Amino acid sequence: MSGLEAPTLIALAVLGLAAGVGITAIGPGGVLATIGLFALTALTPAQVAGTAIVTHVATGALATAAYTRSGHLRDPHTRRTALTLAAAAVAGTPLGVLINSVVSGRAFGIVLGVFSAGIAALVWYRDRRPRPDPAGHHLRTGMVAALGFGVAAASGLVGVGGPLLAVPLLVTLGAPVLSALAAAQVQSVVIAGVGTLGYLTAGAIDWPLAALVGVPELAGVLLGWMIARRLPAPTLKYALIVSLVGLAPYLALHG
Repeated sequence: MSGLEAPTLIALAVLGLAAGVGITAIGPGGVLATIGLFALTALTPAQVAGTAIVTHVATGALATAAYTRSGHLRDPHTRRTALTLAAAAVAGTPLGVLINSVVSGRAFGIVLGVFSAGIAALVWYRDRRPRPDPAGHHLRTGMVAALGFGVAAASGLVGVGGPLLAVPLLVTLGAPVLSALAAAQVQSVVIAGVGTLGYLTAGAIDWPLAALVGVPELAGVLLGWMIARRLPAPTLKYALIVSLVGLAPYLALHG
């Protein structure tokens, strides 16, 4: 499989599992799949992003189904936020794919390093904001659309789903955490679908590696959903922050 040795393949599968947990438990986490593909393989930036983003088609669909079942996506305000984010992703994702096509390996590493550090900062800041009233805070549609476009463009560039950026940003704006998680999963399906088509057209998807990372990622999505609904996850949250901050310099230099 792409000439990789067994320890590397195992590491990629483990990162896929961790990414899935992070997607539904706290929102950020999907970037771990991109980080693994970039750091542990010789794929080009387009191949890294294309291979990573295709895994989020299934994880986004599964997470959306999970939050529909739990009732969070039946709330009209959450559903409106989700649909606005999804519509914005249709326009924003192709822009990110286009930018990726002109990014060098060095620049991609720097972008991914900054991305990782920025996500860690957003997660840290999110927990220090006062908790909003779950029933009383509604975000403006224009604000959500602008946020969704930016998230989709960045996600298409790096090859991730939407939750890792959308969730911290929505919570920073005042959305309840579980509502933000649920809405972001819907957007991630659109980002992954549109992004996959873009990278598929460019022939930039390594399907065996996508399966290796994506199958454990699906299992992680279910595990993360259970954590988000039933257990406090401060340990997971701070482990993610420390990991992303620690990886950021390496990613920038690795490029």
